[in-house]
Parts: sequence; C-alpha cells; structure tokens
Amino acid sequence: MMTAPVVNRKKTFVAILATLLAAGFLATTLISYQVAKNSLDHQVADEMLPLTSDNIYSEIQRDLLRPILISSLMANDTFVRDWALDGEKNPDQISSYLGEIQKKYGTITAFFVADQSLNYYHPTGVIKVMDRENPLDQWYFSLRNSTSEYDINVDNDTADRSRLNIFINYRVFDYQGRFIGVTGVGLSVKSVITLINNYQRRYNRQIYFVNRQGDVSLHGDDFNLQTNLHQRPGLDALSTQILTTLSLSTTYTRGDQEEFYLNSRLVPEFDWYLIVEQRRHSGREQIDKSLIINILVSLAITVVVLLIAHFTLRGYQRQLIEMATIDKLTGALNRQAFEDLFDHLAKMAKRHKQSLALLAIDLDHFKEVNDNFGHQAGDNVLQNLSAAIREITRECDTLCRWGGEEFMLLLEHCDLDEAQQRAEDIRQFIQQRTTTFGREEIAVTVSIGVSEYRPGETLDAFVNRADGALYKAKREGRNRVITEG
Repeated sequence: MMTAPVVNRKKTFVAILATLLAAGFLATTLISYQVAKNSLDHQVADEMLPLTSDNIYSEIQRDLLRPILISSLMANDTFVRDWALDGEKNPDQISSYLGEIQKKYGTITAFFVADQSLNYYHPTGVIKVMDRENPLDQWYFSLRNSTSEYDINVDNDTADRSRLNIFINYRVFDYQGRFIGVTGVGLSVKSVITLINNYQRRYNRQIYFVNRQGDVSLHGDDFNLQTNLHQRPGLDALSTQILTTLSLSTTYTRGDQEEFYLNSRLVPEFDWYLIVEQRRHSGREQIDKSLIINILVSLAITVVVLLIAHFTLRGYQRQLIEMATIDKLTGALNRQAFEDLFDHLAKMAKRHKQSLALLAIDLDHFKEVNDNFGHQAGDNVLQNLSAAIREITRECDTLCRWGGEEFMLLLEHCDLDEAQQRAEDIRQFIQQRTTTFGREEIAVTVSIGVSEYRPGETLDAFVNRADGALYKAKREGRNRVITEG
C-alpha cells in the first residue's frame, strides 16, 4: 500500500527534475543561439558540430532502447530459462520462439546461445557451436565473463556473414543467479545510414563513422572522400590525434584550399568514431534551423529522461515499500504497516459506519515444533500458516505477523458473528493441513481470538480484546475459537 506522502514526494521529485531538465536545455539552446549570432565561426567549430554529434548519438541510443528492452525481456522470459534448464530437449521450440520474436518486433535476427551446449540457436535452427578458439565467437566468451548485463556490438550476421548488423547481447541467468547463456536481437545498420542521410540533408554537413584504424565504416549515400583518414590530404596530419582522442574539435584545409570544421567523438557502443564536417563558410540560417531542432530534441530527451526516471523510481519505490512493509519470512504485513492500514480503515469504518473485525491467531505448541524438528522447520510452518490464511481469506482482508508465531487478521466489512465463522473456517482448514519438512509431515493447530471494532477505539485496545479472547482459547485447551465476552 503506497502512502500519500510517498506519492507526493515522487511527484515533487519528477516535477523538479522536469523543471531542471527543461530549464537546462532551454538555457543551453538560447545561450548557444546568442553566441552563434555574435561569432559564427566559434559557434560552428566549438558548439554546433559537437551538438550535431550529440544529436546523432542520442538518436542512436534512442533507437537502441527498444531492442535492449526486447533482449532484456527475452533474457528474463521463464520459457527461455526453463527450456535451457530442461536440457535443450526440443530445439524446434526455441527456434519457433526466436522466430516469433523476430516477426513480432521486426528485428533482423533473434538468437539464443546456450552455455551448457554452446549451441547458437536461430529461428532456422542450430546454425553453429560456439568455439573459444574462433575469433568470431570471442564476443560470447567475453560477455560470459563480463559483469555487465548486456553489450552492444557491430558485427557480421552469424547466419549471413555478408550482412552487417548491430547486436544487443543480453546475459541469461537461472533462478539461482547462475549464468546459462546469452540471448539477443540484431538490427540492420541501414537505420544508422538513414540517420546519417537525414542529418546530412538537414544540416548540409558530411557525416560518417571510422574505426580505430581510420577506415570509414559507415557513411551516407553521397560519400565521395578517401576511405581512410591517414590518406586524406589535409587530414592525414590530424588523423592520429582524432583516433586517440575521445572528442575533438578542429579545422583543416583540404587539397583544394577549402577550409573545413571537423568534430569527432567516440561512440563506445560501436567502438567507432563519429565524424562531422562542415565547410567554414555556411549561412546563418542554418543556425536558426538548428535552434528549433535543438529545442525539439531537448524536449524529446526530457521526455525520455522523465520516463526513465519515472519507471526507475517506481521500481525502486516498490522495492523499498515492500522492504518497509512486508515481513520477509511470511510475506504478511509487518506491525508498522499494519498500524498505518488500521488507522485508514478505522476512519473509513467510522465515516461509512462499516463493521471491522480482528482475529488474533496463534500457533499451538509452536515451541515443540522448534524443539522437535528445528528452527528451519518452524520457519516452514510459519510460512505455510501464512499461505493457508491468505488462501482462505478474501483479497480485502489483511494479514499481519504480529510477533513470533502470532498473527493478526483484519477483516473489512465483517461483524462479530461473521468473523467468528471465518475464524472457525480458518481453524479447521489449518487443522487439516500439514507442512512437509524432509520426510516429516508436521501438523499444527491454532487458537483464535475474535473481536469487533468499536468506533473511536485505539488499535492497542482493539488488539488487547482480541488477545484476551485468544488467551482464553489457550486456557480452555487450544485449537478453538473464542469471541470476546
């Protein structure tokens, strides 16, 4: 149950983050625009080309978000894990699964490498067995020994070596956290080429990627320069500096004496350098267009960041709330959470004149279970008891581990007579149920005290009356239900 203060704090944080992001992006864009009008050369060399690189890089990362999510879903799919753990008995099943992934999400390929057999499963079947000595397979063994959840690499398709793809490879673990393989999807580099063409038309700049050796790896359709930086006139003297620097802004003169700005940045996902070039003398209207584009991109990035922050906060919030409110052993609420819930339900009961009942449930002779079978058996009995109570009660009823072997069950819309009948149902249900521990079948009984809420009553008084009925049930021989007198 998420409390209002927690929700309000979350909304406040997201609002502050949105304001900071929007203000930051807007301020950066406007300042850049003012500086551009005053000094076009400085703007293009030191800000505009790096910004173009950032935009392309951001769009590449955006395009990778969806396949990363697909790979993550595959890696956490119980079918994939169960199929691998079952000994990879039916390869057609995993091939059919991969084919459905590829068809549903429009990927170039989908695959699963099982660590036990090292088989590379593909929608068409097993296409190879991974070999540690094969350089083409080193990506798998590197990822297996990595601490990262996934990696991204650009390589030729295993099923079609003539096709260059972007692969998102995700590590798969079994239910005990043991590594059992790698799953993932492949995307065509055509989307990156389309992105290059779009930016070249939009900004009138030359955009391409080079590898660590200076060879041009990807370029747009109208690329007409030398394919290696070391061999390009005017740029050969700067090539080593470009290929050894994470990010660089500079100028150079081509053989035709025309001057160019150049910006480079390393794209770690591909291990390539993104190069953006522009002639030194470009019209100022390009800056005006960039202003609008930058604002739109900033808004898009802000939305993406806020969505990521929202889902991340929601996940952490759920975990924190569970840790703060749930008893780890039994899965029932802890006392603090139970008290907060009672306050809420007590107000509701008073406002709408609804009945509210409480069952104090205690295991009979629990010490004997621990003495005869050990504390692990006692823990199993408590877990089984909690599961049994939740199984036989309504979804709106709330179970709390009050302490040791005693539980409190809060019943909404329930008067004393109905609560007594439900308590009797619980008592009989538990009496017929056993807990398996090794070769032993442990049977237990419970004593239950029942009380009905009195408007304006405190939780302590409410609990004391239920406890009083419980102690009376204990004194009268246990394994029985007693209603407050």
